Amino acid sequence: MKYILSIIIIYLLALFQTSFLVHFSIWGIIPNLILILIFFWILFEDPESSFGIYNAFVAGFFLDIFSNRLIGFNILILVILAIFLKLILNKYVRLPFKKS
Repeated sequence: MKYILSIIIIYLLALFQTSFLVHFSIWGIIPNLILILIFFWILFEDPESSFGIYNAFVAGFFLDIFSNRLIGFNILILVILAIFLKLILNKYVRLPFKKS
């Protein structure tokens, strides 16, 4: 159930980001809500879980579908970023609210 709910949330956020927020750019910069969401999912998930990497793949897929770039560009960027964040958080960071 959480996979389906995360797909729906990511889809709606990607649609909002690519259709509505492009009209509100500040100096040509558009806020990337998907990137912020993936970061928080990885930050607050269980260290042994791969749910954040799965969400990064789905978010990259939706961003690729809604953009005019090659399919796979955003998937590659978000999955590599998710894996990098997960490695850094598991190896070097101890958060007081996480069980490690």
